[in-house]
Amino acid sequence: MPIWLVRHGETALNAARILQPANTPLSARGLAQARALADRLLNEPIAGILSSDLPRAEQTAQAIADRTGHLVQTTPLLHERCFGDWRGQPYDSLPTNPLAMEAAPPGGESAAQFAERCRKALDYALQLQSQLAGPLVVVTHGGVIRQILTVLPPTA
Repeated sequence: MPIWLVRHGETALNAARILQPANTPLSARGLAQARALADRLLNEPIAGILSSDLPRAEQTAQAIADRTGHLVQTTPLLHERCFGDWRGQPYDSLPTNPLAMEAAPPGGESAAQFAERCRKALDYALQLQSQLAGPLVVVTHGGVIRQILTVLPPTA
């Protein structure tokens, strides 16, 4: 059975190119995107929903749950990479591209730490999905999806 990876809807800080604090909610446009996705998934054979517990992902997952009747299970393993003290800062104001750096930003998570957490998140999702009779929708963040896709075998 498949796992469907879903990125959360837009936030005002996404649109403004600002590293998001953990508690960033969806914008009005992001909520509309989440509802549109939920409408699209209404007739799909979804068997479960797993989400990051950060508000922007959880709001997206809840929109799907509201339309499909599934409960949302959350895990912090699906959080976006922690950029520590840089959260809330515009990308252009930072001394380097935070998405390309290997080292941990001040108070944040290194690329290696993030990769290991994403590996654990994928293992968790695969274990959960193995107990279901249909697809598992995993709602998370762009960086997590990119990282997971780098470790999946070509046939996955």
